Amino acid sequence: MRSPKTKTVMHKILFLCILFLLLVVEVIVGQKRIYNTARITTDPPRIDGIFDEEAWNIVEWNSNFIQHEPHAEQPASEDTRFKIVYDDNNIYFAIQCFDSSPDSIVKRMSRRDGFDGDLVGIAIDSYHDLRTGFTFAVSASGVKTDEIVIDNESSDNSWDPIWYCKTNINDQGWTAEIRIPFTQLRFGKQNEYIWGLQIGRILFRKQETTLWQFISPTAAGWVSYFGELHGIRNINPQKQRDIIPYVAGGYESYQRDPENPFADGRDVFGNIGLDAKWGLSNDFTLDLTINPDFGQVEADPSEVNLTTFETKFDEKRPFFIEGKNILNFRLTPGGGPLSSDNLFYSRRIGKSPSYYSDLEDNEFEDRPTNTTILGAFKITGKTKKGWSAGLMESITQKEISTIDLNGERREIVVEPFTNYFATRIQKDFNNSNTRIGAMVTATNRNLSEPYLEDNIHKAAYTGGIDFNHQWKDKTYYFNFNTAFSNVLGTKKAIYETQTSAPHFFQRTDAKHLSVDSTRTNLSGISGTIQHGKAGNGKWMYTIWLTWRSPGFNSNDIGYLRRNDEIQEIVWVGFRQREPFSIFRNFNLNINQWYGMTFGPEKRYFGGNFNAHWTFKNYWAMGGGVSRESKFISTETLRGGPALMYDGSWNPWVYLDTDNRKKIQFSVNYQSYVRDHKTGYNHSTNFGIRVQLSDALNISMYPGYSKRYDEIEWVETLDDLEEARYIRGSLNQTTTSMTIRINFNITPDFTIQYYGMPFISAGEYTEFKYIHNPGADDFNNRFMLYSDEQLYYNANEEVYEIDETINGTIDYTFDQPNFNVFDFNSNLVVRWEYLPGSVVYFVWTQNRSETQNMGNFNLGEGIKTLFLDTYPRDVFLIKLSYRFGL
Repeated sequence: MRSPKTKTVMHKILFLCILFLLLVVEVIVGQKRIYNTARITTDPPRIDGIFDEEAWNIVEWNSNFIQHEPHAEQPASEDTRFKIVYDDNNIYFAIQCFDSSPDSIVKRMSRRDGFDGDLVGIAIDSYHDLRTGFTFAVSASGVKTDEIVIDNESSDNSWDPIWYCKTNINDQGWTAEIRIPFTQLRFGKQNEYIWGLQIGRILFRKQETTLWQFISPTAAGWVSYFGELHGIRNINPQKQRDIIPYVAGGYESYQRDPENPFADGRDVFGNIGLDAKWGLSNDFTLDLTINPDFGQVEADPSEVNLTTFETKFDEKRPFFIEGKNILNFRLTPGGGPLSSDNLFYSRRIGKSPSYYSDLEDNEFEDRPTNTTILGAFKITGKTKKGWSAGLMESITQKEISTIDLNGERREIVVEPFTNYFATRIQKDFNNSNTRIGAMVTATNRNLSEPYLEDNIHKAAYTGGIDFNHQWKDKTYYFNFNTAFSNVLGTKKAIYETQTSAPHFFQRTDAKHLSVDSTRTNLSGISGTIQHGKAGNGKWMYTIWLTWRSPGFNSNDIGYLRRNDEIQEIVWVGFRQREPFSIFRNFNLNINQWYGMTFGPEKRYFGGNFNAHWTFKNYWAMGGGVSRESKFISTETLRGGPALMYDGSWNPWVYLDTDNRKKIQFSVNYQSYVRDHKTGYNHSTNFGIRVQLSDALNISMYPGYSKRYDEIEWVETLDDLEEARYIRGSLNQTTTSMTIRINFNITPDFTIQYYGMPFISAGEYTEFKYIHNPGADDFNNRFMLYSDEQLYYNANEEVYEIDETINGTIDYTFDQPNFNVFDFNSNLVVRWEYLPGSVVYFVWTQNRSETQNMGNFNLGEGIKTLFLDTYPRDVFLIKLSYRFGL
């Protein structure tokens, strides 16, 4: 038993130890750390996860990692240490992750870039521009994750460099041994290099992130706060030179149609092509693809889109994904209805053909599904003087559709030969706190047929400049951009552009708009001014003003949701990142927005309040509510006057269970309810993810929604003496299920399955036409057809309207009910048998059926989809081989 005096001495020693540790942490936190590496003079390390080579003895271990979260600035709960050495061609890392409970190391496997389980990561700013970081991470199970950090904080995980790693689990924890060829980094020629450096570790079971160079969770940026790597001398920048040819073959089966000469029930196809990555200089790299094949790419999710707005789908094709941020020119920052607008949208390249012919009875068409990309290349890079540039060029072939009528065949061009071009350039100043940039795009088409000239733009050009400035340790920022567009074509083509979405210049109530049938081009401008505070504290804010003139149109190579709009948004956010009470973290956001046309006409006015938090048991929850006042829609009547909509409430809430567990659940509910119950949309989505083993997980995400709109669009009849904008009361029910199965036999041999059944039904009643669209009272905006005016002709499936009740049919419109049954699935077996060389086996299935009954019956829908609908199956084998030169 210790004496009181002994206890007092022990307490003093413990206090001094804690004080010393806190002082060490304060010193580490408060300064930029430096690691000094050394050149290998012996044999290089074998990449096996064991550090028993002589090469590792020439440098010392470095450690003292600090928590980034959850307890910022506190020492790591488990020690991590590392060494770095290099030779003429590679840089090597040895990382030891100590763990007091080695049996608790989470060794989950996933596809590349999965970020699952325990892992360590290395980030290198080889440009040393304080904005660009090359990240290489590996999980305890050996799965790679890599990404490029651009603009100091935004990341792009589409980058897949060639590098080597091996992990090993032992009784002290686990290790990672890594070799990164200099060909995978970008840097200019120097005698001695200083690179930005960061080493991080995620301890999955504690959701703890620790860093070698401490960076506050509230910091405004990431790369600019890296530590430094010193000691690399007299190396030559390496130029990556890879050529990757591929060969593919496949078989397609579908339902045979005896009457259709193009549908014999099966097709056999083959393809060859080439990808290449070629270092042009120390700073710039060429990416090239010739006749690319994207058969392994997952299908887009199904939907029923009843609006005039085009759905923006994610890019999934490897060539266009990698380095996508380089050609990014967003017209508006995140948030709001205009946040998707961009001068470049790569899904335009290889899209479905633009022209549709009117088929006669008994005519059949063999129509290409997508436009063939003959070739494309990108040149990207950055110089040590702060210049960064990207250039993309792509050519798509002329697509021909074959039409058969009783054995007589004719061909029509449905998509012209097209050239797409985009280039982006930026320059950093003021220690990377100021940046000026510009972008130009061009789309040029060879319109050899008159019917194409009258329906498609001959050419389209856009350009923009942007300016970004940060100050006070990047806490505050000011952003500005402006862009122009110019589309060219025949008088008819430009007339069609003026009178269709997103323009609708024929609106009779818009005094600032008019249609000019003599025009052969259409131009417009856009712009954004933004100021805000980002990080370095608990409170943040941003305010911006953005605009799109009525003539602005970037949709030939970019994406534009709508124009003729001036929008103002204010956002204030609060971030509590340190645990307190029952919370691990807590976020709060308040938004306000206002929009108007160039008329000016008030479009909308609203606000939002939302909060998100994680409990200390790692469950996450959040919710919010939006309020929108009465607003007008300038596009709903498809060229008619603006239609007034009542105000609305939009509440939502979600709950996610602990993502560390082998079984995880999620649920979210959101609702949209208009005043006076003139419309609503209630949707509920559930999720379950089961980690059956470290190598196998299954997830299912069912969803259900119920929608009602008393004035949903049916048809616009503008060829009458007085246009009729037909509307109806729509009851729509939709259900879907997203299923994913991931099985990782090894980090390089994976099996992935994706499937999504989708069933939606919509039934229209209470047909009406809009006659006073701007009326304040809802019921005064339309006239409801009476039973005497409306007759349904079941044989023709049309509604006949006798508006004057004089026994004569004044006009008709089609019965608009719909049933959509859709199923898309992909099974992809992927084996990277050598770094950069891959074998794919792919099975894709699609089932698609449409009907016009309108009633929703889940059981009958499943029967229709899986028993009554014939599948279209595609089996594909693709082999690529990387030649590193």
